[in-house]
Amino acid sequence: MVLIVEEPLKKTFQNVHQGFATENLARFLKAREWNVSKAHKMLVECLNWRVQNEIDNILSKPIVPPDLYRSVRDSQLIGLSGYSREGLPVFAIGVGLSTFDKASVHYYVQSHIQINEYRDRVVLPSASRKHGRPITTCIKVLDMTGLKLSALNQIKLLTIISSIDDLNYPEKSNTYYIVNAPYIFSACWKVVKPLLQERTRRKVQVLPGSGRDELLKIMEYESLPHFCKKQSSGSSKHSVSVSENCYSLDHPFHQELYNYIKQQSRIHEAVEPMKQGSFHVDFPELPAEEEEIAKTIESEINKFKGSNGDSESDYNMAFKSMVIED
Repeated sequence: MVLIVEEPLKKTFQNVHQGFATENLARFLKAREWNVSKAHKMLVECLNWRVQNEIDNILSKPIVPPDLYRSVRDSQLIGLSGYSREGLPVFAIGVGLSTFDKASVHYYVQSHIQINEYRDRVVLPSASRKHGRPITTCIKVLDMTGLKLSALNQIKLLTIISSIDDLNYPEKSNTYYIVNAPYIFSACWKVVKPLLQERTRRKVQVLPGSGRDELLKIMEYESLPHFCKKQSSGSSKHSVSVSENCYSLDHPFHQELYNYIKQQSRIHEAVEPMKQGSFHVDFPELPAEEEEIAKTIESEINKFKGSNGDSESDYNMAFKSMVIED
């Protein structure tokens, strides 16, 4: 792969690879099926996106005031619950209970990218030093508790976030574990799964119930997300203590992230006064695969909006009737 020679691109590439250039180049090659010219094009476009949107500075741009940031955290549920036995960070994501209704799209995108950058610049390098080898990927546990037909309203935002990840943070997730999956997910998964690349399909594992027993094979109990620590499926973001709930702003991970951004902001502000408002990032054009998946999900959900009955239980019964076990 051709070396990056332009100075702004070289600088931002250092923030991308954090001393592990070979492993990070391999991510782009893998994302483009080992086609060197396509991988190089993807990498250069990613680096240009970072420069044009000042991504290197995003960890010095806090979401203010603090009450707004807390609202974002309460409605965009994500956190670091611990590490696998191999040292990979375990990120928990509350897909079903995230409402994304407390701030503008730009704040949610800013928050998402900040967590990505903190993961890549702080969490993964720290794990690599601890284990004495490159750790450049993470594990994601997606909790589908509370997933409803109203999630259709968030498909656009979620597709934007997914596209940003696919184009600029490729191959950062080693495995996606789906837990607490209701019928609505099962129905959508059956039509979306064939649209995914084989490489992506292999990463997704739908676990029974809360996934507790399966996840304990790869991590200690202390690293389980709070919604996986019970035997039965189902969870509530309000039913556990702050120290266990990795979504909470008061959880150690989010406190460390929040304090890191405040510290970087003070350093940056000494050079350049901070502007108020969200950190606007250019949204990418949706890749054809992403757009097709989004349309497929929307189509499947809309099939049941016109079915008999209007309640969520009626919809779930409709989805239940269409799910055919493999």
